[in-house]
Amino acid sequence: MTAHVTIVGAGLGGLTLARVLHVHGIPVTVYEAEASPEARAQGGMLDIHDGTGRSALRAAGLTDEFRGLVLDGRQATRALAPDGTVLYEEDDDGTGGRPEVMRGELRRTLLASLPSGTVRWGHKVRAVHALGEGRYEVSFADGTSRVTSLLVGADGAWSRVRPLLSGAVPEYVGMSFVETYLLGADTRHPATAKAVGGGTMFALVPGRAIQAHRESGGALHAYVALRKPSAWFDGIGLGDPAAVARVAEEFAGWAPELTALVTDADTAPVVRPLHTLPAAHRWDRVPGVTLLGDAAHLMPPSGEGANLAMYDGAELGTALAAHPGDVEAALTAYERDLFPRSAAAAADASRLHALMFGDDAPHGLIRMFAGQD
Repeated sequence: MTAHVTIVGAGLGGLTLARVLHVHGIPVTVYEAEASPEARAQGGMLDIHDGTGRSALRAAGLTDEFRGLVLDGRQATRALAPDGTVLYEEDDDGTGGRPEVMRGELRRTLLASLPSGTVRWGHKVRAVHALGEGRYEVSFADGTSRVTSLLVGADGAWSRVRPLLSGAVPEYVGMSFVETYLLGADTRHPATAKAVGGGTMFALVPGRAIQAHRESGGALHAYVALRKPSAWFDGIGLGDPAAVARVAEEFAGWAPELTALVTDADTAPVVRPLHTLPAAHRWDRVPGVTLLGDAAHLMPPSGEGANLAMYDGAELGTALAAHPGDVEAALTAYERDLFPRSAAAAADASRLHALMFGDDAPHGLIRMFAGQD
């Protein structure tokens, strides 16, 4: 019988692992810093890929539930020039090859698939200590602690578990996203809604971009990208009008239906600095502990992050089920496949980042969309 598994982090990766373990009858507890499932918004749209995210959901036995979350038509893609001219357009072909769902809905589905009490909310990790012989003490901010002999860090970019395995620290890539929303856009912001279209819109120039997704309920979710030092964004996340105006000034002369995603936002802007771990990040096998998702392989946004985290969780859960009573064999098998998979995905993410924001933007990305690269 596999030991009780302790997971730090109730994101999509940690919850997928917990679900696969539950399917195989392996006891598991997930510790999450957030106070409840509703403590914060869970992000926007995700396109779930067949080889990774959808494979993970099959392993979790949640394919039917997932199908009920898919939003039709959201696979449409548009690339616009700063003046609003359409440079490239591809309609949703209806094949469902990369179905789009709301991240929050997918997380709720995973939570609902677990027995009550599996996730312990309000448990922010303060420190993790190795006790020797593959045992670890996880200490929480409320003064409690847990000792475990099988610990999984699913706790994101700034993982508290990672230092047990690796000295790698995320590095700023020189660009941040400013996240905004327009709500009820079809009636309140019709020109912008038309510009975004039915799915995803990109308006790119070197080092700057306005990107948006059409979400449920007529919401437009935008990520405004700027290549600037991290200190340049100070004050923007606090809603300082002068700081927000500074973002809009970077897009002076752009079509008003695009800049409205900055100037007319219905929510306070949120700054998302982009960080990465080394593309070939790996570690030597350490008894009783491993990582998944961003804790293991933080990379530039590419549409793969959530998919990879879920796939990691499913693969780790399957490995533990396949090696009952031999945790080290399971972790060795999992990491043997994890490292090359992560390195390849990180290289792809870096190439996509360069296509989107490098000197040739947007032309390289359009060539990729058109199958010319």
